[in-house]
Amino acid sequence: MARSTPVKKALRSLTWLVILMAVLAGLNTAASILASTTKDDTGKWFAGASWVPELALDLQGGTQLTLAAQNTQGDSVTSQQLNQAVNIIRQRINATGVSESQINTQGTNNIVVSIPGKPDKATIDRIEAAAKLTFRPVLYTEAATNSAVGGSGSTASPTPYTPPASLQATPSTKPTNGSDLSQVTPALQALYENYNCKAPDDVTAAPDDEPLVTCDQDGTAKYILGPVEVSGSGISNATSGLATDSQGASTGQWAVNLTFSGKSSDDFRDVTSRLVKLQAPQNQFAIVLDGTIITAPAANAAITNGKAQITGNFTAESAKTLADQLKYGALPINFQVQSNENISATLGTAQLVGGLVAGLIGLILVIIYSVIQYRALAFVTVLSLAVAAALTYLVIAIMSWRVDYRLSLAGVAGLIVAIGITADSFIVYFERIRDELRDGRGLEGAVEAGWRRALRTILASDSINFLAAVVLYILAVSDVKGFAFTLLLTTLIDVVVVVLFTHPMMQLIARSRFFGEGHRFSGLDPSALGAVYRGRAQFRAPVVDGKRQRRSAGEAQRRQTIAERKAREAAGDNGSTPDGKDD
Repeated sequence: MARSTPVKKALRSLTWLVILMAVLAGLNTAASILASTTKDDTGKWFAGASWVPELALDLQGGTQLTLAAQNTQGDSVTSQQLNQAVNIIRQRINATGVSESQINTQGTNNIVVSIPGKPDKATIDRIEAAAKLTFRPVLYTEAATNSAVGGSGSTASPTPYTPPASLQATPSTKPTNGSDLSQVTPALQALYENYNCKAPDDVTAAPDDEPLVTCDQDGTAKYILGPVEVSGSGISNATSGLATDSQGASTGQWAVNLTFSGKSSDDFRDVTSRLVKLQAPQNQFAIVLDGTIITAPAANAAITNGKAQITGNFTAESAKTLADQLKYGALPINFQVQSNENISATLGTAQLVGGLVAGLIGLILVIIYSVIQYRALAFVTVLSLAVAAALTYLVIAIMSWRVDYRLSLAGVAGLIVAIGITADSFIVYFERIRDELRDGRGLEGAVEAGWRRALRTILASDSINFLAAVVLYILAVSDVKGFAFTLLLTTLIDVVVVVLFTHPMMQLIARSRFFGEGHRFSGLDPSALGAVYRGRAQFRAPVVDGKRQRRSAGEAQRRQTIAERKAREAAGDNGSTPDGKDD
């Protein structure tokens, strides 16, 4: 029974590997079928699913947007504001995955956004909506006017309504706070009553210190809002998740959790302390992006710790979308889209083919080296590389449609480097087995003992590669980030392949006659490895004469411990070789 234990473990590991690959292949197959046949909202989860990985901007081309920066305060745009906007736009685009997009500044006030392939409308809207996020108190709200302007019997105006100049436009008394209704002047009231959400004013450049008339995103309600009281730049984090009650139990409702920092936390505390005492709709706090209201939740309690929760009729997707808007929506400047055009691949198919050929050459060289160094044992190397390649392909194919992963030429380079990483693990393992054979162990024992020694080395090496990839991914941008991501992915796959395939295969072939008896073409021939030392000063009889015999005996003596040498001397062994010559 004891002898069958390694075999059972090997079969169990191989079974888990087959299950893993079957799950990945089945998931991608099902997603590809559903993407082509499902037309309802369910299909959007599998949009773009296929067996062909998506390519990045350098290999496929895509869409390029040019955004012109405009400071809402009338001042010139600073380089610091432009760089901050670039970082936020990059975060907003990459919130959906590793898309290999490129966001760069152009001149003194332009930002150029290049996205691979044909991005969906949500991605384009996320970029074009790159404006300042603010929080304003609600003064009035009612159902939107979408079909008529100017009262009953009127027809919809093709242009925004403008109040007559004769109406008073400044408050008669100075407002005491942002919720003071004295801010609603006759001119503002007229604008509100005749406001058409289908022909709105240009509210993106509305002054922060003045009231605002605007609509929600759906155009179903219009509002009069007070001045800006909290800036969106004060949001340090925004996440989505299921809401919990005071006991910590889930309510089953999706919510958006906000965390404010610094002065914004104090401002939010002061405003919510005031709003919670007011009647609807003045107890509402509107979150405004690009002059349009994202949501206007009511204040149920004063938020004194800078952590707020927004609840409502959210789904998992809408809660995540709002969290992304809040987290990445606070830009220091506004933008106007100057151009939206398709661009061709910067490198193209020839470079992709060249990268794949380079990888193939590297693979062939690794195989040739394995055959020369390890003889028939090289077939384990070839099979392990094939399994690693299959797993990598399946994961990349799934990530292409699930997290918007794009394979760039830098990513291809990461895959080529992975061949060396994987081959290095095999070499470490095989050499540990050979060391154990040199110590006089049988092959089955050498496989188990060598695995225990090799695993520590493999994990240490892969951990260094993993940490390097993580640091590079965090600090780098664009193509370098893609290289780091593939390096990280293939390092994890290397560990999976070595544990679930390479070691189990060695456990199985160790019981075969060809390898177990040390055939001279097996790569595990004890005599070829000089395996004459058997432990505690015991030696196997030499099998050949001459120079090779003396070299093997000399190696055996060098590997002895001090205690073993003393034991040999006590037995009267003078350390001479069988032909009478001292080493």
